[in-house]
Amino acid sequence: MKYITICKKFSALLAVSALLVTASCNKEPEQFKEAATPTPTGSSLGETIASNPDDSLYLALVRRGGLENLINNTSATYTMFVPGNAAMRSFVAAVSGGAIPVGTPDNIVSGFISTTFPAEQAAAIVSYNIVPQAVKAADIPATYPNLQYPSILNPAPTISDLLRLTTFPSTANGPWINNVPITNVDILASNGVIHNTAALVTPPQRFLWDRISSDPDMTYLKAAILRADSGIVPAPANAVPTTLQGALESIGANLTVFVPTNAAFQQAITGAVYQVLLPLYTQQLTAYYISLGMDPTTAAQQAALDAPAYALADAGTIAGTPDVFTNPALYPYLTAQTVQGLVSYHITSARAFTNNFPTDPTAVLTLLNQGLPTHPGVTIKAGFGVPFATSATVKGLYNSTASNIIINAAPLTPDPYGTSDQHFVNGVIHKIDQVLLPLPL
Repeated sequence: MKYITICKKFSALLAVSALLVTASCNKEPEQFKEAATPTPTGSSLGETIASNPDDSLYLALVRRGGLENLINNTSATYTMFVPGNAAMRSFVAAVSGGAIPVGTPDNIVSGFISTTFPAEQAAAIVSYNIVPQAVKAADIPATYPNLQYPSILNPAPTISDLLRLTTFPSTANGPWINNVPITNVDILASNGVIHNTAALVTPPQRFLWDRISSDPDMTYLKAAILRADSGIVPAPANAVPTTLQGALESIGANLTVFVPTNAAFQQAITGAVYQVLLPLYTQQLTAYYISLGMDPTTAAQQAALDAPAYALADAGTIAGTPDVFTNPALYPYLTAQTVQGLVSYHITSARAFTNNFPTDPTAVLTLLNQGLPTHPGVTIKAGFGVPFATSATVKGLYNSTASNIIINAAPLTPDPYGTSDQHFVNGVIHKIDQVLLPLPL
């Protein structure tokens, strides 16, 4: 039982103002309080690393990347995030495809790093582990969101000599760099500071849009973004993006995206369409039963019994694929502006990992606030084990319950397999199990 008239009230889903994404792009990094520069006496950073047997595999990576002279230069000051040998063994096991398992002797692991691992990649990783000033643990704030600070890695030198890939240290819920725990802090050298990390901190390789456009469990969000952008004129090449897709693939953006799973989108859209269909089907069934000879009271009672099943079945069909966003019959009701408002409510203009989430419910603004400045945003919080977040939620203003962030099955699960704390060049993705609702359906 399907009628085009099912769409007549679809515009009640949302009615929001147009949104600009420019405020999420090209932000200047916040600055750390400058720590006192260590007096240039004693061992340099490179010499300090070389003197620690547990840093021998990382030293091999430094040398493979050709950066030992840089970190031994006492006329410059740096902070380095250095993993121990156990972390390096895990890294080599992963990048070798298991050919060099974790239990392999260190001399073989070091040999792989020194001869087989690409020198260019080694240089990029070590450069990403270096901040160009001395930053002690006490200088890193515990505030939300994570403070960002540039590394010395330029991810796109052909675009600009000034680009730097940023890192995100935090001392909320313990010391962290991005979503990696810091295990030991403030190892002082003559030209900087070393912090030890539980894993090798590698630079992100892809953009947010790369994951969203390729993940089979994000096809509804991809379709929603394309629908939202259909009402916007794209910016010229090399200009600040005006579309959501443009921001999600911009090197200048710094975003957190809460991504509802396909199942979450299907449930939300099915529920919304059902609310539209039910009164229409009840009315039409009542008329149909009267035409069969029922009296009006009995016909209305029977229609009230039968309409929910018809409405739910058809709502499920309509919401059953991402094509719901490109169905021309829905265009006047599921407008580009409406979808833009819904999607923008799932994006914040600051990168935040779950380890930086507050433990008490805290309001956070979203990109929707660029169109609705007084909207209170979403509410986030997390619970912690040792040391990672074991739970995290984000609640929309009109959701009856909070959406759960789907925490990785194992900590630090990387793109494209992880569900939380997925780190990209221009932001972070967390998968969630509900669509966030900024306004009532």
